[in-house]
Amino acid sequence: MSACQSCGACCAHFRVDFSLYELDTEGGQVPSGLTVEVNGNTCRMRGTDHVPIRCTALTGKVGEKVGCAIYEWRPSPCREFAEGSDACARARARHGLPPV
Repeated sequence: MSACQSCGACCAHFRVDFSLYELDTEGGQVPSGLTVEVNGNTCRMRGTDHVPIRCTALTGKVGEKVGCAIYEWRPSPCREFAEGSDACARARARHGLPPV
């Protein structure tokens, strides 16, 4: 099991902005109903646009057991996020979790 499945800190720490063209309504896969428009080219996952941050697709309890309700259709920033990276360590620290 990946450390990500018992963490979820990144989903409750970072703003998730991505291209409008990743939306299902534009030929991509990200469900548009879970996003808000930032401008004519960029959208954001709901829940990452205010504090406290928590992506609307995140299920479970951060630091225990989590999942992504749209894992197969998640946007590029989520696909590119690396377990154990510096960004991962910052998110984990914000939630009182040790680095991976």
